Amino acid sequence: MSGLELLEKYPRAASVIRNWLLNRMVEALQSESIDEDFKQYMRDQGIDNNNIAPMIDSNPRMLLDIFDANEVFICIAVWTKTPGHFENVEFSFSINATNKNNSNFATRKEAELFAIEAAFEILDNKLTPKEESNENE
Repeated sequence: MSGLELLEKYPRAASVIRNWLLNRMVEALQSESIDEDFKQYMRDQGIDNNNIAPMIDSNPRMLLDIFDANEVFICIAVWTKTPGHFENVEFSFSINATNKNNSNFATRKEAELFAIEAAFEILDNKLTPKEESNENE
């Protein structure tokens, strides 16, 4: 799934990611060498899904800190068929040490993309308000 598809499918997770990235951007603008008008322009512009999606597609690991901050911990593991020989490595992932993926991937980035997709769903579910059951009925 592309970065834009993830952001659209999981709106609560997308909101957390946009806010986190906006806060990092504002922190980066604290330099005195940056014009105050430009800083305010950047704050006013904010960031939207279309700005974030290409970053997710090209560098999914940039989201690891965001997921960590929300207690969705991604672990990427590397495997070799012969210990000490790295010509045929494979990658897999787990999330929160319980959601293990049974697939192996040829590259770390491919494993990260699949892990990020799973993490989006976990974070979105975590942020979704639980329906209160009405026990009096």
